[in-house]
Amino acid sequence: MANPVMQTMEGPAALPAIFQRYRADIGQALRHELSRDQPRVYDMLRYYMGWADADGNPSIATEGKALRPTLCLFACDAVGGTPIQAMPAAVALELIHNFSLIHDDIQDKDETRHHRPTLWAKWGVPRALVAGNVLRIVADMALERLRDEGVDSDLTVQVIQLLTDAYLSVIEGQYLDLRYEGRRDISIDQYLDMISRKTGALIRCATTLGAVIGTRDEATVSALNKWGRSLGYVFQIRDDVLGVWGDEETTGKPVGADIRRKKNSFPVVYAMSAAGEHDGRALEKIYNQSQISDDDVSVVLDVMGRTNVREHAQSLAAEHCEAALHELSSVEMEPAIRDEAEELVQFLLVREH
Repeated sequence: MANPVMQTMEGPAALPAIFQRYRADIGQALRHELSRDQPRVYDMLRYYMGWADADGNPSIATEGKALRPTLCLFACDAVGGTPIQAMPAAVALELIHNFSLIHDDIQDKDETRHHRPTLWAKWGVPRALVAGNVLRIVADMALERLRDEGVDSDLTVQVIQLLTDAYLSVIEGQYLDLRYEGRRDISIDQYLDMISRKTGALIRCATTLGAVIGTRDEATVSALNKWGRSLGYVFQIRDDVLGVWGDEETTGKPVGADIRRKKNSFPVVYAMSAAGEHDGRALEKIYNQSQISDDDVSVVLDVMGRTNVREHAQSLAAEHCEAALHELSSVEMEPAIRDEAEELVQFLLVREH
C-alpha cells in the first residue's frame, strides 16, 4: 500500500465500495426500527436521520455514512461470518451514535448538521432531549432481534454488554470534552484519552461486535478490536482537521466552528503546546474571552499555520493508520476483503466529509 501521508496530498478520496454493499440493508433495517407513527417524536427522529422533512413527509436529505454499522457488518463478513446475523448489532450501533449526536448538538449549541437545522434548533432543547432518549431505547430494543437471526443467548448477552460498555464510554468522553472546553492546559495524552472514549468507543465496538458474531477465535477478535481502536483515532483526528479547515459545503458545518466553540480538538491542543511566547499570549487572551470573533479565528488560524498544526495532525493520524494496517496483517482473510479493509483505512485518513 502506498504511503498514507503522501496520499493525503492527492485530493479527496471516493467513498469505498463497502459502504454501498451494505447501505441498502442497513437503511431498511434502520427504517424498520423507526417505523412507528405515534407519537410525533418518531417524525422528529426520521427527520434527523434524513428520511423526512420537518412535517414528517418523506424526503431525501443528506444522511450519514453509516460508518459504524458498515464496520460491524464488514468485520463479521471478513472473518467468515454471516453479516445478516450482525445486523441487529449494526443497527443498534447507528442508533446509539445518533442518540449521542442529538445530545452533542445540544451541549455544543450546534444549529446545523448535514446541511439541516438540528433537532434542538428546530424544536427546542426539551423535545430534542426526549427524542435522543427515545432513540437510545429503540437501540436497546433492536438488539432483541439477535436471537431472531440465530445468535445464541450467551453471545447475545455478550453483545449487549459490549455495546452498553461502549456507549457508557461515549458519555464519559462527552463529559471530558465539555470539561476541557476553554482550558489551555490539556495535554495530547488527555486529548487522546478523551477521543478514545467519545469517538473511538463505538468504532472499536463496531469491529469487535462484528468479529465476535462472526468467529469464536479470540486472537481474531482481539486483532479486530485493536483495528477498530486505531480507526477511531484516525477518524477523530481527521475530523478535528475538518472542524478547522474543512469546506463548509462538504462538511455541513461552518469553517472554524471548533475554534469558535473553544473545543479542545487536536489543532487547538497542539497549537497551545507548540506556540512561542508571543503566540501563546495571543491564544491565551483569545481563549479567555467569553466569545471568539471572526478576527480572533483568523489569529488562531495564523498561529496554527506557524506551528504546522495541520501537518502534525495528519502525521499522527497516519501513524494510527499504519497501526490499523498492522493489526489487519495478523487476521486471515481473503485478498479481496483485505484490499477493501485497507481501502477503508486509507479513506478515513483522507476523507473530506
